[in-house]
Amino acid sequence: MTLDARAEILLKTLIERYIADGQPVGSRTLARQAGLELSPATVRNVMSDLEDMGLVRSPHTSAGRVPTERGYRVFVDTLLKVKPLNAGELYKLEHELLANHDPHHLIENASHILSEICNLAGIVTAPRREEQLAFRHIDFMSLSGQRILVILVTQDGQVHNRIIQAEREYSPSELVQAANYFNETYSGVSMNDVKRALLNEIQQASDDMQRIMQVAVRMARAALSTEEEPEELVVSGESKLMDFPELGDVRKLRKLFDAFTAKSDLLHLLDQSMRAGGVKIFIGSESGYEVLADCSVVTAPYSADGRIVGTLGVVGPTRMAYEQVIAMVDITARLLSGALSSGERANRLESTNR
Repeated sequence: MTLDARAEILLKTLIERYIADGQPVGSRTLARQAGLELSPATVRNVMSDLEDMGLVRSPHTSAGRVPTERGYRVFVDTLLKVKPLNAGELYKLEHELLANHDPHHLIENASHILSEICNLAGIVTAPRREEQLAFRHIDFMSLSGQRILVILVTQDGQVHNRIIQAEREYSPSELVQAANYFNETYSGVSMNDVKRALLNEIQQASDDMQRIMQVAVRMARAALSTEEEPEELVVSGESKLMDFPELGDVRKLRKLFDAFTAKSDLLHLLDQSMRAGGVKIFIGSESGYEVLADCSVVTAPYSADGRIVGTLGVVGPTRMAYEQVIAMVDITARLLSGALSSGERANRLESTNR
């Protein structure tokens, strides 16, 4: 979509004014605030063009205009200048976020800080337990019939037992060979990477692939597929959304708070964001969930030791201060990534002990 310079300035001014006070913006106000020597009549003509393009609309109760979902998207993609944090804000954010070295508390702090600074709901997915563990050892033991006991040991010494149903009976020597292959190949690898590798290996399996490798991969996949743990979503500041009139309808709020409680839709959305990488912005219906139709969700993935392990972000009305929120979500994700990485943790502990 191509807008001339005058239309861009007026659209940007309208959206910024609407974000600031939540009221439809009239042509006289736009003419005065845009810094252009235009008459209200000329501004009305431009607004009419923008309305025809689906970027603004006129509420029934007012002659002024408000941005549409499409207008916000153009604003975010082409007109917005992200406002960087100054040194004082960055220091305060880092100090508050890193006040505790425990990973769980770091994640809770990130959710709370995002909510407090952005005045919106802060959300962070906690890494699944499997993301933080490395595989050490596996054993396969034959039980009655075609059942196999899988004994899985993680790097921290935890032992997990799983019983799987095999497609045929295996001899003790076959099971030992399969376990040996698996242990030699994957010992020390993170559980999450083991699962990815198993998926790739089974997809790439060919007729000439060693039979024992096929046995090991097949049985390990069956065992690890039952290893899934529910992902945890840490939410802070949901009540702040009650301060926005456009979300003030009781039925809307109830559905929105139900979504925070059930978490499944938000977790799915954050999982999409984690795979996409970088700051991701869902405006209104772009999320794909009716309950978020009047909201925007700004997210960014965070990592530990160079591996993406979760997503954080904020949920608020489409009328949010994107230029501040985007920067805050981005820098919080970077700080949390550093805090969860082993090298950064060691440096902080060393400086603390001095």
